[in-house]
Amino acid sequence: MSADQVFHSRSEGIPSEGVKDQYADGKAARAWNKFIGDSNQRTQNYKDFLIGILKKHGCKKILDTACGTGIDSMMLVDEGFKMVSIDASDKMLKHALKARWEKRKNAKYDEWVIEEANWETLPRDIESFLPGTQFDAVICLGNSFAHLLDEYGDQRMQKNCLKNFAKCLKPGGLLFIDHRNYDAMIDSGATPGHSIYYNCRYPVDIKTSVLVVGGKPQLVALDYCITTDKESNETSEFRLCYYPHKLEKFTKMLDEAFDNRAQHHAIYADFKPLNQVPVPGFYIHVLEKAKN
Repeated sequence: MSADQVFHSRSEGIPSEGVKDQYADGKAARAWNKFIGDSNQRTQNYKDFLIGILKKHGCKKILDTACGTGIDSMMLVDEGFKMVSIDASDKMLKHALKARWEKRKNAKYDEWVIEEANWETLPRDIESFLPGTQFDAVICLGNSFAHLLDEYGDQRMQKNCLKNFAKCLKPGGLLFIDHRNYDAMIDSGATPGHSIYYNCRYPVDIKTSVLVVGGKPQLVALDYCITTDKESNETSEFRLCYYPHKLEKFTKMLDEAFDNRAQHHAIYADFKPLNQVPVPGFYIHVLEKAKN
């Protein structure tokens, strides 16, 4: 697959600053909303993992930095957490805002804050609508961070955004961030069709293409085909492009974002201890910001 084919098949919308919005045409946002299901479709492993760690550490105010349609944020609102949910895609946020409106009779949802914001300017954006706020936890899950591509070739934007996540945390606060197992994807040329996050009721086929520049993988394009009606064979198709973060380098970037002073940096494989899953679909990182 050539670079021209990869980049021109993406949607071309651009949010307020910098990060390209691959959901800008609305098509992918609608299909993705079907793919991930409703607020009751999370896998139990995911719910137990995230909520268990948040409660263990006494976290209350949570920033969801890639809320998309609001599914994960709603799960946490239902569990009593105070949620601030942001996304760079206004098309995705429309689904979240609609979901909040539909829950308007539930008092838990009165304090759910939903705003458009950008990772590159995140502390400033948060300050504009919640002055002086820091969070007990920041989450960026579901392979969301990999949407941010390396446009300069030195990962400067990615490093800056990771630092911004750390800045939004209180001392002792937690960052949850993940990425697919791109090491295995590049080696095998395939992507698992199942999700560890959602119990999708629709059959999903994912075609994987890897763009290599100068001998190094620079981009992975995933072509999703979701069968939304088996009887009529109706399908939804869209492409999303990701930066292929390798585990070793991404781990180092995260540590540097916390000035190599993180109180703790744990890595999980599909929500289990790293040594229990030989070839995981996802790696999940949990970092604790230094308390002083």
